[in-house]
Amino acid sequence: MHWREVKAGLLASGSASLSGEPAQEYISRSSAGPGAGGQGSVFIAVGKYRVRLSLDKAGEIEVVHRGGGVADLFYGTSRIPCRLEQPGLHCPKQAYITITGTCIFHCRYCTVPHIRGQRKTIPDIIALVDSVKDRVAGISLTSGVQTTVEEEEEYVLDVVEALLPFSLPIGVSIYPTEQTPERLHDLGVEEVKFNVEAATPAIFTEVCPDLDYDLIWDVLESSVALFGRNRVFSNVIIGLGETDAEMERCIRCLTRSGVIPVLRPLNPTEAFGHDRPSASRLLHLLAVHEHAIADAGLDTGVSRTMCTNCTGCDLVPGRDT
Repeated sequence: MHWREVKAGLLASGSASLSGEPAQEYISRSSAGPGAGGQGSVFIAVGKYRVRLSLDKAGEIEVVHRGGGVADLFYGTSRIPCRLEQPGLHCPKQAYITITGTCIFHCRYCTVPHIRGQRKTIPDIIALVDSVKDRVAGISLTSGVQTTVEEEEEYVLDVVEALLPFSLPIGVSIYPTEQTPERLHDLGVEEVKFNVEAATPAIFTEVCPDLDYDLIWDVLESSVALFGRNRVFSNVIIGLGETDAEMERCIRCLTRSGVIPVLRPLNPTEAFGHDRPSASRLLHLLAVHEHAIADAGLDTGVSRTMCTNCTGCDLVPGRDT
């Protein structure tokens, strides 16, 4: 079985039980994105490949830690030797930090507004990066919105400026204003990710009623002009009710613009009654994604920060293939 098939099955499940030797140093906990507010997750490496699975004692997939990060992944009838990767902050080899762990918006699939997390102070963020600087190769920043989009942007800019002395590539993913790309670029940010989230404007309006779909597309286009091709990314969630044809149109619209799509399998919540996409659908869309990336002359292999660099939560053309 090829890695892409294994990973598609793992992502379709989304979770695993963890047993064996103590593994606290390998468990990552999130305040944003997939698994926010959950029991934590582990990053599993199989050779050069990586997948992230949320922890669930009732998970169908089992990971047995033998000690020292050496583990076995039990998937179907297969036992796959693997290793647990120690996270930098949130994910391996990056300081991936959620600045503000709450949000005024209420996207239907997102748990962050219900967690009511706190905003990290700049001294705390500096201390976090300093604590892992010897084992990370980049800094990635994301954030909710505590009061207004404009105020959040100002705070994120202050955080970026405070982190520049670490001399690490910085990627930023926040809800933007029209000025966000230029302001981040002027500070020296290397990569940005602004998320269209849904494959169609109709679905976006349904699931993210407070946000502006057209603004995000405009900001992505201006970002490519500033940061360059292969340095701008956008999450598109698989499983919000879109068809494969609608997803393909969205993918190709992004890649034609020089944006690398990040196809994120839906992480279901009790309040949002959609299922995770199947392994077969993830594999089909991976093939679509591969062709679109190739046709546009884009390269996922050069990313230095954020999700396309990590690959834990998504199937990534050129990195998982």
